[in-house]
Amino acid sequence: MREKLNQLGESAMRRGAGSVGVIAAVGAALCSGVAVAQERQWGVNRSIEQISEHVYRWGSDGQFGDYILTSEGIIVIDGHYCPSGTVAWLKGELAARHDVPVKYIVLSHDHQDHNCNSQLFSDTAVAVGHRNIVPHLVREKRLSAIPQVTFEREMDLVLGGVTVTLLYFGPSHSDNLIHVHIPQDKVLISIDVAREGLFPDLRDMDVHSTLKQLKILANLEDVEIVVPGHGPRLLKQDSFMKTHAFLQALHDQVLELMLAGRTLREIRRLVTMEEFRDTPGLANLLDPNIVTMYDFLYRYREPNERISELEAVSCIENSSACRTSD
Repeated sequence: MREKLNQLGESAMRRGAGSVGVIAAVGAALCSGVAVAQERQWGVNRSIEQISEHVYRWGSDGQFGDYILTSEGIIVIDGHYCPSGTVAWLKGELAARHDVPVKYIVLSHDHQDHNCNSQLFSDTAVAVGHRNIVPHLVREKRLSAIPQVTFEREMDLVLGGVTVTLLYFGPSHSDNLIHVHIPQDKVLISIDVAREGLFPDLRDMDVHSTLKQLKILANLEDVEIVVPGHGPRLLKQDSFMKTHAFLQALHDQVLELMLAGRTLREIRRLVTMEEFRDTPGLANLLDPNIVTMYDFLYRYREPNERISELEAVSCIENSSACRTSD
């Protein structure tokens, strides 16, 4: 069922919608035999780019959120890295560039790097997200706005004559990740599912559900531009099927080797994904993708030879004990 939140009738629509530190990245460098910590520089290459009539992309440090500008107000999508200061910068930029307030802050999912400091808009904006996001934000004590309005499958935000559709297709990169569709602009904002290269890992992913969703996203109507959350480039809709091809091939190769009785140590050596050698990030991210795919399938399947209680406990306490003996 599609829910609708219209700025002109917000209180009524809200009833149908439902309710409800800063850690610097440190690199170790050896200098005269001594490890020297180098603090990452944050807030690098801040930018705002107009994507379509109503959609703008903002961000820094290789990570991006978006905002939708209408005659009655602004809908901001996501926060940013906690140390970047980019959300505070964005708030100042919006006030200087536009004469309408931020009415909504939409959170794509609960991961801290995509919602941190979103509460800075709480003075004027209503926070919106999937119903599953709230327990994560509260439990993990995220530095984030907490959605006052939540939805289950689909919701329309209507502001200044622009309809913004929030879509949830089930668990994917998290159990609460949503996509933001602006049909009249033919733009789809797909934070952390749309990407040019590999996922960093699959730890927080339902792989089977994600494979189904990638096909849905690849065939969604009224989409010409796909806006990802990472990387400098906008994508075409067929990028979802490129991701599907890699994820499906990795799934099938790891599963086949597991069925053959291969250990995780062997699988990490045997799966090279050579047919995807031109995929950005393959050299650095293939191994964590293999290990976390193995972990997903380890929990998904039951082998003919029953797992002993000792093995199950050992695997939980030390993941290297998950059927890795030679």
